[in-house]
Amino acid sequence: MKKHILVIPGDGIGPEVTTWGKAVLEKIGTQFGHSFTFDEALMGHAGIEATGSPLPEETLEKAKLSDAILFGAIGHIKYDNDPSAKVRPEQGLLKIRKELGLYANLRPIMLFDELLDASSLKPEILKGTDILFFRELTGDVYFGEKKRSEDRNTASDLMIYHRYEVERIAKKAFEAAMVRGKKLCSVDKANVLEASRLWREVVQELAKRYPEVETEHMFIDNAAMQLVKNPKKFDVVLTANLFGDILTDEASQIAGSMGMLASASIGDGTGFFEPIHGSAHDIAGQDKANPLASILSVALMLEISFGLQDEAKAITASIDKVLKDGYRTGDIADANTDKSKTLGTKAMGQKILEYLD
Repeated sequence: MKKHILVIPGDGIGPEVTTWGKAVLEKIGTQFGHSFTFDEALMGHAGIEATGSPLPEETLEKAKLSDAILFGAIGHIKYDNDPSAKVRPEQGLLKIRKELGLYANLRPIMLFDELLDASSLKPEILKGTDILFFRELTGDVYFGEKKRSEDRNTASDLMIYHRYEVERIAKKAFEAAMVRGKKLCSVDKANVLEASRLWREVVQELAKRYPEVETEHMFIDNAAMQLVKNPKKFDVVLTANLFGDILTDEASQIAGSMGMLASASIGDGTGFFEPIHGSAHDIAGQDKANPLASILSVALMLEISFGLQDEAKAITASIDKVLKDGYRTGDIADANTDKSKTLGTKAMGQKILEYLD
C-alpha cells in the first residue's frame, strides 16, 4: 500500500507529539511493507505568524491532495487572553473541517487496565468501559450566525441543524453500533431546544432502519452525570457538536488523561486524525507531553482510512505492553510509579518504537 500523509504539527506540544506519530507510521510501513510518504504544513498560531492566516491556502491545497492528515494541536495563550482578536488559531481548525467535509468526529474511550488508578474515578466503576463517541462536527453553535449588539452588551450564537446533517452522522453511528454492542445512546436537550427536537426526531426515524440496535435518548445533563456514575452503560454515543465537545473532554477522566485519547474527523474523503489534548503551552518544549494519544491517532488512521486492522492492533498492543511493564509519562504516573520508568516525550516515543520490534 502506498499512501501520502500530511503532517500538520500545529501549536504548543503539537510538534513534539506528531514527531512520534510520524515515527510510528514509518516503523509500521517498514514492518508491514507499506510505503508512507510525508509532507508538512502550517496551521493555527504557527500559520498566523508565518502568513497571517490560521489556515494558509498552501496547507489547504496539500490537505486536499493527501490520503490522510496527522494533526498535532491548535491554540495559543495569546488569543485566550484576548477575546476581541478577529483572527484566531481555532478558525483554521473550523475551516479545514468545513472545506474537507469532516462532519463526523469519532472519539474512542479506550481504557487500558494498567491505568485504572490514573483516573479520579474508582477502578471498579471504570473497568470494562469501552465507548465510541460520534460527535457532529460542522453544525451547531460553532458554525451558526454570531452577533454582537452595537453597544457590545448583548451577544448571540445561532444553534442550527439541517436534517441531512443529523442523518449522515446518525447513519455512521448506527452502522458502528451494529458491529459493536448494538447499543446507541443519542444525547440532546429536546425538552428545551428546538434544534434538539429536530435531532431526536431524525434519530428516531433512522432507528427504524436498525431494529437490532437498542436506541436510547438522553438529555445532556443526565448524560454528563451518567458518564461518571456508570460509564459501562454506554457503547456508542451520538451527539451534537457542542454537547460532544463537552462530553468527550469529560470522558478523558475515564482514560486517566487527555494524553491517552485519540480522535478521527471523517467525512466522505480525506480523514483528519489528532489527539484531543490541545496545545498545552504550559509544558511545550519541556519534554513532558504524552505522545501516546498521537500514536493512538495513527492507529485510528490505519484502521479507519486505510483498513489496516493488523497494523492498528500492533500499535495498541505495543502501548499496552509498555504500560504493563510500568512505563509512564508524568500525566499518567502516580505515587506507585517507579521513578526510573517515568519517561519524557522522547523516551516514551522511543519505547513504543522499541516494543513494536
